[in-house]
Amino acid sequence: MAQVIADITVSLDGFVTGPDAGPGNGLGTGGEPLHRWVFSDDPGDQRILAAATARSGAVVMGRRLFDVIDAPDGWSDELGYGATEVGKPPFVVVTSAAPEEVRLTGLDWTFVTTGLSDAIAVAREGAESQSEAKGSALDVVLMGGGALVGSAVAAGLVDALVLHISPVILGAGTPLFVDEPRRTLTQREVVVTSTATHLTYDLD
Repeated sequence: MAQVIADITVSLDGFVTGPDAGPGNGLGTGGEPLHRWVFSDDPGDQRILAAATARSGAVVMGRRLFDVIDAPDGWSDELGYGATEVGKPPFVVVTSAAPEEVRLTGLDWTFVTTGLSDAIAVAREGAESQSEAKGSALDVVLMGGGALVGSAVAAGLVDALVLHISPVILGAGTPLFVDEPRRTLTQREVVVTSTATHLTYDLD
């Protein structure tokens, strides 16, 4: 069965965006340094980014993140999940209602209106189908936003948590965890690069 991996970048003070994030301001005010590692020339950053894309059998996101991505200044052929890789995974969006239209029609979108657990189940089916087609084990990747990842961890829907800690203090913005239940994680891997500290935890 495909594993569920939550993978997200966060500031030193626990924010995944700066203040006022939304379409046209995806990372929020002052949030651009969060993703400096994604565009880094550091071989460690490049390896981690390539590995994350390669393992993605399906990707889950929330509606707010979808609206940022699908906005006119959002993803393009040059900028986006897997934009520089061969092939792109199916995307599953958790939403109360599907959008009337989608700009990024070249990607495989599924809109699930019955909750996060159902969205992950749909994504798992997609990831397992991709695994069979490619002959390698692929994962379900939760890419955000912060509320979706936090909710999935709290609900016990995540097998592993990958955090990319950016060396920036934002002071405000979208927090990753809010009033989550106490739990202890098992640290599996730490990779330090020139632009970030990449942490992988198993969730018991």
